[in-house]
Amino acid sequence: MPRKVEKTAAEWAELLPADTFQVARQKGTERAFTGEYNNHKGDGEYVCACCGDRLFDSRHKYDSGSGWPSFFQPADGVEIEEERDESHGMVRVEVLCQSCGAHLGHVFPDGPRPTGNRYCINSASLRFKDREEAS
Repeated sequence: MPRKVEKTAAEWAELLPADTFQVARQKGTERAFTGEYNNHKGDGEYVCACCGDRLFDSRHKYDSGSGWPSFFQPADGVEIEEERDESHGMVRVEVLCQSCGAHLGHVFPDGPRPTGNRYCINSASLRFKDREEAS
């Protein structure tokens, strides 16, 4: 069972940079091709910008051309929470951090093998840890 991190909106707003708060806590979306990790090529792990839990591994990252960091699966052993999202006149699957409920982005069934999934994630919801630091 994952740990649960619970804070009020005011507590999150005090702890997080404004862009991270707007995206991760208020279900915002950064503009395509503007995020810090869209073209990022480092070797390591991407963790939740709110609670620090592991989310994605750079070995599962690929260039989808969408303008957001894309992964074909979460990091090994990581469960990502999914919810139906009917906002903006679309039906999508929202992905959230299982520990703190942070909005990460959406998952689409148009990714590469082996999963066929594209986890389209906002850079503002992530922090990168170099593999040497992550171990």
